[in-house]
Amino acid sequence: MSAEHGITINHVSRSFKGRGAVVQALSDVSLACPEGSFTALIGPSGCGKSTILRLALGLDAPDTGDVMISGMTPFKAARSGKTGVAFQDAALMPWRTVEDNIMLPLDVLGHKRADYLAEVAKLVDLVGLNGFEKALPGELSGGMRQRAAIARALITRPEILFLDEPFGALDQILRRQMNIELQRIWMESRATTLLVTHGIDEAIFLADRVVVMQSKPGRISRVIDVPFDRPRKPALFSDPRFHALEKEIAEALDGQ
Repeated sequence: MSAEHGITINHVSRSFKGRGAVVQALSDVSLACPEGSFTALIGPSGCGKSTILRLALGLDAPDTGDVMISGMTPFKAARSGKTGVAFQDAALMPWRTVEDNIMLPLDVLGHKRADYLAEVAKLVDLVGLNGFEKALPGELSGGMRQRAAIARALITRPEILFLDEPFGALDQILRRQMNIELQRIWMESRATTLLVTHGIDEAIFLADRVVVMQSKPGRISRVIDVPFDRPRKPALFSDPRFHALEKEIAEALDGQ
């Protein structure tokens, strides 16, 4: 797997001024996510997870260091449709149908919808929303709205997928179901994926490795490989090896 066509974060630092003080959000952070890998970022609030995501999306710029996405600057990668993103809030346009919401990035990037009709149908099927193509967001459950948001993130066939707590607002049972669905979707797309989460079990179930961050200043404290083969079955959640890895990550977080 090549980092050149994945995500490369090289000695990045970022600080913010607020209330007369300077807050060091990130300090000398380096991380390489090779092409086709799935990486989970986990850490306490304020450790810089979301700052990393903003830098990778081109929504902010580092004070020092650089970020490259598929060999491009984050802004250029976003403008070329090489990145997709889904947030905790599905943020669907309430007046647009599921199909129209999925096609929103095409409208923003100036792509012809007609060229993507087959892709929209494929994604609707992939995320399990057949029969709801013409439904409005207000007619969907929370889980269904997140499915639509993930389909929207994949419509440009992105090489890189960013997920910022996409299931954080869901209850535990539904979140676990969505983890299983996301694994299935990811195994079909194989996009290089960076997930920000507070859920240790979610990170282990989905990722190839878990990056543990600490705050004040935000930096990477440990990188822990996840040894389980895919596809990962629901029974894995009760596996003693799974619980041992949960404990290891929890202790890494508690030791900060």
